[in-house]
Amino acid sequence: MTGDGTRAVRAGLPEAEAYEPTLPGPVFAAHYHLPGEAAGPYTYGRDANPTWSLLERAISELESPGTDAETVVFSSGMGAISAVLLSQLGQGDAAVLPADGYQLLPALAERLEGYGVTVRTAPTGEDAQLDALDDGTKLLWLETPSNPGLDVCDIRRLAEAAHAGGTLVAVDNTLATPLGQRPLELGADFAVASGTKALTGHGDVLLGYVTCRDPRLAAQVRAWRKTVGAIPGPMEAWLAHRSLATLQLRVDRQAATALALAEALRDRPEITGLRHPGLPTDPAHRVAAGQMRGGRFGCVVSFTLPDKECAERFLEALRLVDDATSFGGVRSTAERRGRWGGDAVPEGFIRFSVGAEDPDDLIADVLRALDAASAAAGG
Repeated sequence: MTGDGTRAVRAGLPEAEAYEPTLPGPVFAAHYHLPGEAAGPYTYGRDANPTWSLLERAISELESPGTDAETVVFSSGMGAISAVLLSQLGQGDAAVLPADGYQLLPALAERLEGYGVTVRTAPTGEDAQLDALDDGTKLLWLETPSNPGLDVCDIRRLAEAAHAGGTLVAVDNTLATPLGQRPLELGADFAVASGTKALTGHGDVLLGYVTCRDPRLAAQVRAWRKTVGAIPGPMEAWLAHRSLATLQLRVDRQAATALALAEALRDRPEITGLRHPGLPTDPAHRVAAGQMRGGRFGCVVSFTLPDKECAERFLEALRLVDDATSFGGVRSTAERRGRWGGDAVPEGFIRFSVGAEDPDDLIADVLRALDAASAAAGG
């Protein structure tokens, strides 16, 4: 099995058994029959669940095909992120985080500092986190492409430099997905993602995961999940596994449309700061093309409109796009990212997540909404 589409459709399925479903339904169980000693694959609902197991195997097959990688699923992306950072770092350790990463990273950094961890930050672009590394750094956290700015760093280069100093490397792979980028193949120790986004792709599941090739690291992350109880529900796990079957179809369609939308926006006079890693003119394109797979540069396009009012007029004028947060869903969404207050972006900054609509329809809707927003400003 080598094709991404074939792998996505078949990943994690159990061996065929007569008269049984190809993907078993969710197992709802807080406890299991447990005679004798407390040993076996399923002993208690916070430790393991057969529905999680199938999903974890599927994600491992996507993130690191042909290896013995292990995946641990969580109730949210932040659950997964927190598990890596808090299971690996303790008093006296040092970590390097992106200065332009997901907006909850600063809150997590503050928590780490309260535990006696030294946190240094640097931007994602131009591999600036290299300058923040030293031989005492325990963990380097990368987010590439970054959210929402869409900068990219060279995972191979940073991982080699980090490992030379004994530093572990984790990569947030949320925006790229395992079909667009495989951090473990590029040298990372942890591939981490919010499955809420493009992995499941329907805006109806909260989920996170961590994938490792080192069984010792996987065991530490799994022990953290057990301790804090950040476990997914079986229904969410089943929905996520079901959604993987269309992952390649969704990712390819969304990436192609995102690039087409970015190209359509290049000459719009009201737009500044247009970013999409697939654009040959984008500052991140060269590095992205060297590590992102199959021309899949993600479903997100970002750009800035003149001010807050123009951005809100644009969002209100859209007809095929929901004004909503998150990204990666089959229905296009867009938002004025500055409304959350956690990202260093201008008031008119738009994060646009391309869905699975017909490209011509979506692009026409965006251009019409821009025209309407600009006309209202002129009037």
